[in-house]
Amino acid sequence: MHASEDVGMADPTALQTAVAAAQAVELIGMPEARINLAQAVIHISLAPKSNAVITAIDEAVSDVRAGRAGAVPAHLRDAHYKGAADLGHGRGYRYAHDHPGGVAPQQHAPEGLTEREYYRPTQHGAERRFTEILQRIRSVLKSEG
Repeated sequence: MHASEDVGMADPTALQTAVAAAQAVELIGMPEARINLAQAVIHISLAPKSNAVITAIDEAVSDVRAGRAGAVPAHLRDAHYKGAADLGHGRGYRYAHDHPGGVAPQQHAPEGLTEREYYRPTQHGAERRFTEILQRIRSVLKSEG
């Protein structure tokens, strides 16, 4: 819990360490696994902290519960069944892998949520780098067209 809620993306390896420690308890057992548990506790305790992930998911859930989440944009809807083309599903879809950086300039969020930015990385730990990456992605998405 602490690895995701309080450390989050500031050190994405904290969750891996916590899960590995839990698995070590199951596979190795006590008392030997106490070393794995201590390693996880120290890793998570010393890790930079960020609650940007929990804040983002809480805001997104709030928007959904408030009825702000509209329909999936037609170009992102499944187009692999008979009649989908007649509904406009998949029309205008841009395959991310065909674009520089693997980001296609197209709308992904439902109408009404296109300007929302749920994940706002901190400047702590790895999130500093993620801020730069996210800014580049958002710039491409806003250049849709």
